[in-house]
Amino acid sequence: RNQIDSVKVVDLSLSLIPDAGLRLSIDADLGVVTAPSTSKVVRLSILADLQVERNPEGNLELSTTACKPTMEETQSTEEAERAVQLRGTAGAAARPVPPGSAAASLAALLPVPQICVEVSRLLILPNEQLASLTAQFPVTPSCQVRYVPLAAPVISEQGVTVSLQTTFVVAGVALPLPASPTPFTMPESASAAHLTLALSTHFYTSFFFALETVGAFNMTLMRRSRHGAPLTTVPPQMGSLFQEDRPVLLRVAFRSSPWVVLEEGSAALKLFLTAHVGVGSPDFQSILSMNVDMSAGLLLSVADVRMMVSAAAIEDMELSLAASDVGPVPAALLEELFVPALRDGVLARMNEVLSEGIYLPHASNFVYTDASVVIHKDYVLIPCNLRLQPRSG
Repeated sequence: RNQIDSVKVVDLSLSLIPDAGLRLSIDADLGVVTAPSTSKVVRLSILADLQVERNPEGNLELSTTACKPTMEETQSTEEAERAVQLRGTAGAAARPVPPGSAAASLAALLPVPQICVEVSRLLILPNEQLASLTAQFPVTPSCQVRYVPLAAPVISEQGVTVSLQTTFVVAGVALPLPASPTPFTMPESASAAHLTLALSTHFYTSFFFALETVGAFNMTLMRRSRHGAPLTTVPPQMGSLFQEDRPVLLRVAFRSSPWVVLEEGSAALKLFLTAHVGVGSPDFQSILSMNVDMSAGLLLSVADVRMMVSAAAIEDMELSLAASDVGPVPAALLEELFVPALRDGVLARMNEVLSEGIYLPHASNFVYTDASVVIHKDYVLIPCNLRLQPRSG
């Protein structure tokens, strides 16, 4: 006999229950038509306890552990109009549902199990977004990064702490983790930000290791003289090897993995390269090889859901002769001839590769706002706020 012709959510809140889970509270006003000219407003209140667990697929998942709906009846339309005339104000305090009332009939039409099923359905979208957290995000066409929860979240009065393991997948194979990875504990923070990410030194070293593994930093540079002509007599012994002027090429690759050093307020990248000096393309003929060790400062920022990384000016560089087909070459000559090309070329190539950034852990449709980057010894903190993007369609 009763019909619901309107539903208005008055309040929806989520609170933390330390060491247990979350509590969802929903208050909604239901407009109930009891007769052609009479309607009542019934306040439906729902308390639901939620837990966050790690499911067999490795994703975080919300589920309900308890659900309790209650109903209270507010004034009818006629009562509200009379209240306006008598007191100059609308509305009245909700009162418990009396037996035999329209709200009691409504309560019979909305049994607890059905209401709690609807509450469970509210979790479908959040769980889809949580599942997207563990998706494989692209780093390069042949490399992806994945964030996998190590355990169920820890819920305390300060918030929810989730431990994630970062895995880089190269050509379908996960890069091995170090035998004894350095333990990392999320430092306590008094920040009022929605979210604080903590990234260890190992995160950044793994990122560069993945890029080095797929050969993203391999490069070929052309060394020319100050006047623009190819340097075919570098060093002087090279001139006797060729009948005509030919440009000198530098082929640069990593001889060992790069590593990142985090100190208070600064980040540095250490590179260990081999530079082959030679001629010819595509048939490259190496004349000599140099070991090149260099250090560059790193600049870190956040854009949308990506960590943006760029290399600042090369801070120091050391060259040493590794092999030579033209006899011994003084270190001073090597530095004079090749340091400028290596410094500028390596820096440009590094920043070209790094310009895409790296996806940070995030749920679909959420972006980071008001993000700041604070570098400490051995870890980086990123306090930020979250904004939910509207779904297209």
